[in-house]
Amino acid sequence: MRTVSVTAEERATLEQMVRTDPKPYRRERAKAILAVADGAVASHVAESGLLRRRKAETIYAWLDAFEMKGIAGLTQLPGRGRSPAFFSPQVPNAGVGS
Repeated sequence: MRTVSVTAEERATLEQMVRTDPKPYRRERAKAILAVADGAVASHVAESGLLRRRKAETIYAWLDAFEMKGIAGLTQLPGRGRSPAFFSPQVPNAGVGS
């Protein structure tokens, strides 16, 4: 069973994130970290209690990121995630000097 320890300061920050963070993915990750810190099994956390079911490997990756980078490890890096479905056309100097 994988465990993670959090300091009192980290716990307070994670609890605040769960309640008020503007990004749902960070609220979900913070909730998962707190659940594992409180003794829950990561595979059980992955199956219930989050926004949607996750693979246990996903929870383990979040735990790894938290252990390596702390709270900052719960934020997605720029460029990650789904690309936009539509791109606005970019016309250089449109309407300038015409």
